Amino acid sequence: MTRTDSALGVALSGLLILAVAMGIGRFAFTPLLPMMEKDAGVSIALGGWLAAANYVGYLLGALSAIRLRFPPVRIIVASLAAVALFTAGMAYTHEPALWLLFRMLAGIGSAWVLVFTSARYLHRLASAGASRLNGLVFGGVGVGIILAGLLCMGFQSLAWSSSASWQALAMAALLLSALALPALLDKTAGPTPVAKAKSSVAPRGIAALVIAYGIFGFGYIIPATFLPAMARHLIPDPMVFGWAWPVFGLAGFISTLAAARLSARFSNRTLWGAAHLVMGVGAVLPVLLSGMAGILLAALCVGGTFMVVTAMGLQEARHLSPEDPASLMAKLTVAFAIGQILGPVCVSLAPAGDGSLHLLLLVSAALLGVSGLYLLRIREAG
Repeated sequence: MTRTDSALGVALSGLLILAVAMGIGRFAFTPLLPMMEKDAGVSIALGGWLAAANYVGYLLGALSAIRLRFPPVRIIVASLAAVALFTAGMAYTHEPALWLLFRMLAGIGSAWVLVFTSARYLHRLASAGASRLNGLVFGGVGVGIILAGLLCMGFQSLAWSSSASWQALAMAALLLSALALPALLDKTAGPTPVAKAKSSVAPRGIAALVIAYGIFGFGYIIPATFLPAMARHLIPDPMVFGWAWPVFGLAGFISTLAAARLSARFSNRTLWGAAHLVMGVGAVLPVLLSGMAGILLAALCVGGTFMVVTAMGLQEARHLSPEDPASLMAKLTVAFAIGQILGPVCVSLAPAGDGSLHLLLLVSAALLGVSGLYLLRIREAG
């Protein structure tokens, strides 16, 4: 096997791991929720609480990742097992308290996988001189979203229950994890030591990057959460608006590959800042352009940038802290998780009506715009 083949195998392993942890552990709930509403009596309010439980678990996972000192491989394997287990658990109970617990625990596992997989696989690819494959690893999130969306559309066409669908997704998680394990457990391809390097920015500069990543969480979650609801309002046929989720994932996958190629010419912060600006445009489009045209363009802008920001932010963390990338990656993930929780909270506290949602979309766009311009201003240090 050539060195290129080996690096490609490593990248594909990382892709599968993130597809399981994020595409299934985090995002499969979105296309499954309409099925749970139909056959399990899940209300809109309970659906919101289940989503929030996963967000809280993601925050707890990111916070604890800062202090975890177990071998990364063990953490990743245990977390993948947890994602599959708690995904399956959703099928075997109709008790809301257990659902909330399972979604929270799946969120913890997803955060651990993202942090430690990013740190380990970016390091391994850099050691192999194959950093150009970083985009393939992060493309796993988009692949997982596509897979979950298409599977759920298939389950609905076959009139499967939500319980059977959760079981099938758990089996898919186990299968994909098994395919990823050989490269993950390959001790001969483990990361080589790297020379310690001091951060290229002062602590205050790092804090600003963490805040920018938190703004990303806030700015992304509001349109990502409520654009599907807007689409359902305009197009009642689930087999039509159901395509929104796979297309969202496809945009995420393609954009990460494109960003990986562009990273040879532009710094992480340049691509990160540009993605903030495009996402900000996506947040404001439903306000400026009514109907499905605004929603579809907004979905393209948000879906095509959310993984670019994730990839560039985590790669910048490795650049700034090569001796301990997981710690800074965890801090970024904490900031994202806090922003992701604050977004729906602001929506729930705002007066009912499209006016309040439009105002929050404008606030999201403004925050993304300011942070994007800041990142572009400091791009030279990235």
